[in-house]
Amino acid sequence: MPDIDAIEILRTAHAMAEAARGAVLPFFRGNNLGTANKLAGGYDPVTEADKGAERAMRAVLADMRPDDAIIGEEYGSDAGSTGLTWVLDPIDGTRGFVSGTPTWGVLIGLNDSSGPVFGMIDQPYIGERFWGGLGYAEMQGPQGANALKARDSRPLSEAVLFTTFPEVGSADERKGFEAVAAEVQLTRYGMDCYAYALLAAGQIDLVVEAGLSNYDICAPIAVIEAAGGIVTNWQGEPAHDGGRVLAAASAEQHAAALQILRRIA
Repeated sequence: MPDIDAIEILRTAHAMAEAARGAVLPFFRGNNLGTANKLAGGYDPVTEADKGAERAMRAVLADMRPDDAIIGEEYGSDAGSTGLTWVLDPIDGTRGFVSGTPTWGVLIGLNDSSGPVFGMIDQPYIGERFWGGLGYAEMQGPQGANALKARDSRPLSEAVLFTTFPEVGSADERKGFEAVAAEVQLTRYGMDCYAYALLAAGQIDLVVEAGLSNYDICAPIAVIEAAGGIVTNWQGEPAHDGGRVLAAASAEQHAAALQILRRIA
């Protein structure tokens, strides 16, 4: 494991988040997003704000951490020599962004060879920022600064479950999600990365998703684990490569949901 200066990493992540805010906010709820569709036969939008935010974050890294590797959604991978990799999603939830809802966010993750060690989830429009790892588990927003702490243990029948799309991947994956949803107290949709931030902040119990990429989940993993939560795939294994993801506030919620999701091949 490489030596990591936690204070320098935190400074760099905050600088990237500020740079991304400056690139994104002029476009939000505007009429000139420059939206293009990346998915033939479906809808996977990318905007000029996505591209500008990633360029802004890469510029910060070029100045502050030029020897680290980078994986970004819009501009791919750059090799590094430190053993550390920044995993960037400039706008997680672009569908929400183009719809004007403030549930999208900027994701900044830092991985070593074992997976995520630090993460940041930033929501520029409402001014909330969540970060965790390397000894940190904190958030800052309109109501000030607070520590992050996931909710206490509780049975599935009292749990709050979030996901982004009702479809949740394949037909089988949707059945798995619906089987969990049938057991919880409340299910909500459409929150993108903000759902993971709410889990780390102690507001909800579970997030179940499928079809994720590494840049969708590396930052949330670090933030949630720093807050005391658990993130795995649907087989209880590491989830930092993406795919099917189960995030839980505590071991009880995680075990109960995992028992259901493991039935999906």
